[in-house]
Amino acid sequence: MTRSTQSASRKILVTSALPYANGSIHLGHLVEYIQTDIWVRFQKMRGHSCHYVCADDTHGTPVMLRAEKEGITPEQLIARVWQEHFEDFSAFHVNFDHYGSTNSAETREHANAIYNKLRDANLIEKRSIEQYYDPVKQMFLPDRFIKGECPKCHAKDQYGDNCEVCGAAYTTSEVINPYSAVSGAKPVMKASDHYFFKLSAPSCQQFLQQWTKSGTLQAEAANKMQEWLGEAGDNKLTDWDISRDAPYFGFEIPDAPGKYFYVWLDAPVGYMGSFQKLCSAKGINFDDYWKQGSDAELYHFIGKDILYFHALFWPAMLQHAGFRTPTKLFAHGFLTVNGEKMSKSRGTFITAKSYVDHIRNTEYLRYYYASKLNGTMEDLDLSLEDFVAKVNSDLIGKYINIASRCAGFVTKRFNGKLGRMSDSDIAALRTVKYGDALESFGQAITKAEANLYASAIGQKLDGARETIIASRIKIAEFYEARDYSKALRAVMQLAEVANTYVNHFKPWELAKSEKEEDLSRLHEVCTTALNMFKAITTYLSPILPVTASKVGEFLNTDVLTWNSLDCDLLDHTINEYQHLMTRLDPKLIAAMVDANKASLQPAPVPHSQQRHAEAQQHDTSKKENNIMETNNYITIDDFAKVDLRVAKIVNAEHVEGAEKLLKLTLDIGEENPRTVFAGIKSAYDPEQLQGRLTVMVANLAPRKMKFGMSEGMVLAASGDAPGLYILHPDTGAQPGMRIK
Repeated sequence: MTRSTQSASRKILVTSALPYANGSIHLGHLVEYIQTDIWVRFQKMRGHSCHYVCADDTHGTPVMLRAEKEGITPEQLIARVWQEHFEDFSAFHVNFDHYGSTNSAETREHANAIYNKLRDANLIEKRSIEQYYDPVKQMFLPDRFIKGECPKCHAKDQYGDNCEVCGAAYTTSEVINPYSAVSGAKPVMKASDHYFFKLSAPSCQQFLQQWTKSGTLQAEAANKMQEWLGEAGDNKLTDWDISRDAPYFGFEIPDAPGKYFYVWLDAPVGYMGSFQKLCSAKGINFDDYWKQGSDAELYHFIGKDILYFHALFWPAMLQHAGFRTPTKLFAHGFLTVNGEKMSKSRGTFITAKSYVDHIRNTEYLRYYYASKLNGTMEDLDLSLEDFVAKVNSDLIGKYINIASRCAGFVTKRFNGKLGRMSDSDIAALRTVKYGDALESFGQAITKAEANLYASAIGQKLDGARETIIASRIKIAEFYEARDYSKALRAVMQLAEVANTYVNHFKPWELAKSEKEEDLSRLHEVCTTALNMFKAITTYLSPILPVTASKVGEFLNTDVLTWNSLDCDLLDHTINEYQHLMTRLDPKLIAAMVDANKASLQPAPVPHSQQRHAEAQQHDTSKKENNIMETNNYITIDDFAKVDLRVAKIVNAEHVEGAEKLLKLTLDIGEENPRTVFAGIKSAYDPEQLQGRLTVMVANLAPRKMKFGMSEGMVLAASGDAPGLYILHPDTGAQPGMRIK
């Protein structure tokens, strides 16, 4: 028997990643918190003891600098942001058992305890290092506050630890022409004592080699960890710098005055601090969940961008400090909107508050995200057009439709009282092909299961209802595996089963008759349909908690739990039906996007950068003049010979044995995609290219290469400095469009 079908109560602690106290919650953040909340609500519905905690991540240089800029203390800033975050999560019905702050006495206590145990285990080492220092601001600079030219592709204004253009990771000492993002000044190297967690120690290496292969991680995450760890004996992990110099907002290291814990050390400890607060309030034993050997389950829901910290640093800290490690890490992908990264210029960088202000019903987004989430690290796309269509089709057209078509008859004809469900008229029921509807579950249920459910219909009138109840085992398995997309496909098919039942008996026709047998049938049909609606609502309640509560009020029952799916409401008085949902108006989406479009005016340039730009401007104008003098002109007819097309990169992959080439599969609006081998491997990771639009020469003669036939050429820009930049058409361009 799978865990999801076991009846024994489980002890479960669940966390989501801690949002940083330096910005608003946006729709990308909400993917994770909605995903987690659905899973927690499901576990609680099943009768398990499940606690969900989270906290604001409050420490670090960005918080300190923002507070200084606003003329307030860091404590005042994080208190204000905490309130904003809490209100945003509440608006989307993310129901934490405790939502705290990493700037708490509990988190400090656990961070100090972990540090002391690591130090006593000889896993902390003090070393003198050289680090960039801002002479104007008089502070050491974190990697993210150093900017400059990427040492790999030479893109300008990149962060001090990684390049957003080519994706390369590097150290701040490798950055070309660095400058401080705080003051604009040129940083200088300065020595300082830092404290390191010795991840290179054999005990850490051996533990992580075993732990990352233990099944705790998703398969794709485990593979990524092996890239960082290498094989046993490779010793690829370097020691981790866990300290920062004053001025810094955070916890001072116990035995190192003027030195502070790096934010990524105490941030995950915030899980423990927040849970400690809950334990104190509810009388829960903390050690039952965190002590080594605990029989409780511990799950972290995180984004794939912070997998490195949660799958390497965090478990190594816990293990060597005497605490238990997570049962599972559940990593998810990023959110794109309309197939692109969220963009302020396009209005698709949408805050949680903006959604609430314009759309209001946040369960629409919960439903849409759930319909896309499948328990993997795949990115999730919010297609705004599809969002409207799915809400109106599924929630209004299929789900709410069941109740809205039957409830009024119960109120008007039977004084709001449900009747019984009869096993008569078997022949009529056999004509209703529920099995056909259930077959389209696809992977949700097998065809054999569909036939089994369909055969039950020939035995009693409420066969449709039996079909719905019998599906609970499979749907529970989907929820447990966080494969909400399959769960919802199954549930929406059950809604179609219920609607098929209603369509077959046509209660609106029965209601026109004064015959006693027709009225009796009307009562049976409406009673059966509303009991099916109750069951479907139960399946949806982890996703639609507010609607489920309204349905409970309408049906005059608080029995909407997994174990009550087969508890029918018979001879039971319900309340008058009130509208549960309204159709989503596309105009609301358009208004929200317009409201989120940022100004396209260029941001002010720091004085130091402005002087640098002015110095370059003279050189640039001279180069432009030289280009004009030396260019050989072509005619418009010459240009017309080149067929330039917008191309969508359907797939990009490495070419075995090729040092410079990537194999691109391009959609240019033709029946079959084209294959092009492009010499851009040095500048692009294949995963970064998939789904992007670019420009290709479509009428270049095919060229047979060692690796296959190349059917065109993509266009890229380059200059005197190393680096390649493929062309990217503006928003709205479609594959196959001609460039002219």
